[in-house]
Amino acid sequence: MSYSVGQVAGFAGVTVRTLHHYDDIGLLVPSERSRAGHRRYNDADLDRLQQILFYRELGFPLDEVAVLLDDPDVDPRAHLRRRHELLTARIEKLRKMAAAVEHAMEARKMGLNLTPEEKFEVFGGKDPEQYADEVEERWGGTDEYAESQRRTASYTKEDWKRVQAEAADWGERYGALMAADEPPTGEAAMTLAEEHRQHICTWFYECSYELHRCLGEMYVSDERFKAFYDAMRPGLAEHLKDAIAANAARHTA
Repeated sequence: MSYSVGQVAGFAGVTVRTLHHYDDIGLLVPSERSRAGHRRYNDADLDRLQQILFYRELGFPLDEVAVLLDDPDVDPRAHLRRRHELLTARIEKLRKMAAAVEHAMEARKMGLNLTPEEKFEVFGGKDPEQYADEVEERWGGTDEYAESQRRTASYTKEDWKRVQAEAADWGERYGALMAADEPPTGEAAMTLAEEHRQHICTWFYECSYELHRCLGEMYVSDERFKAFYDAMRPGLAEHLKDAIAANAARHTA
């Protein structure tokens, strides 16, 4: 039984043009021709085509496929081992590329241009991106959000370490202020509240006094923020809220 070029193309999932090309270069010459000169393929031709497509799927160029199929001195296993090595190397390269793309996507999402190792070094076991979707949903359309994304996208590991160090130092001094029974409306507390605002302005976005006052309210109303500040010293979130309000009032009176 023999088959037309159109039938074979349908069997193999290739184009008629491809089969014509294989014939032209001598890779797959049909065993028969019709009286009208049309190509006719038998079962042996189909077996050869299957082998050609197998090697092509593995990435072998056509000239190498011809050698594999026609040179009796060639060891197909040696070629397959070499192809396996090449494919393994390519898979590893693609894996690294995929990881790099994933990292770039996360960096763009949160403005953190850090590797996973650097994130762990800076933030420890805390995930700085834990509430990324919520932050974007609540403030994604604001100028402050856009400015924060723009700035933090360029920060290095050392920049983030400075951010963390400044925040930790501020927390220690605020805790000491509370231990000394300084009132939130006192000069010392208002000074540290202003420093808190300036920290935001320096590293993230321009924080107005009114916006800072809103943040202070959130530090108490949102249990996550409250837990964060109260972990520095019990009651610090409420104390800071009042200090922020007093500081805002004296600057906007």
